[in-house]
Amino acid sequence: MHPHKFTLWIGLGSVIMMFAGLTSAYIVRRNQANWLEFSLPGIFWYSTVVILFSSLTMHLALKAFRAREMPRYRLLITITAALGLLFACLQVVGFSFLGSHGVQLLGQGSNPAASFIAVITGLHVLHVLGGVVALLVIFIRAYSSRVKSYNVTRIEIVSTYWHFVDILWIYLFIFFNII
Repeated sequence: MHPHKFTLWIGLGSVIMMFAGLTSAYIVRRNQANWLEFSLPGIFWYSTVVILFSSLTMHLALKAFRAREMPRYRLLITITAALGLLFACLQVVGFSFLGSHGVQLLGQGSNPAASFIAVITGLHVLHVLGGVVALLVIFIRAYSSRVKSYNVTRIEIVSTYWHFVDILWIYLFIFFNII
């Protein structure tokens, strides 16, 4: 296994442990006093579709790179990065909706339920933005005229990370809608 891939898997294990701890704390805290029940806005469904579609475009981009179809690869990486940014924007819109409907997320007057959701999904959005940065790096390399390397390792690492944040969001989305 390539050392960078091994390092990625170690990092992903740490992220899994962090989110497992946070969602476990959410379950424990939910059974205590002053817990506010509220539904997530519908925009989160749209953001879920966006991140699922971005995972598909990432998969197709990796396939195109392996086939050395560079114009197709460039297009798909561009779409994946744009969808990642759109996902983050939709999350912000969703939280703005909650705020405008009286759900104080953080700070004075907030409720533990809203704060947990804000922290957990906020951390996820930070991980998505980290993935967008990685996508932008390989995007720039894809359009660079001086780089003509067909080393697939970088793309595989970014792809694995991108699919991970997708699966993580699906877990969180199901968790918040069922629990």
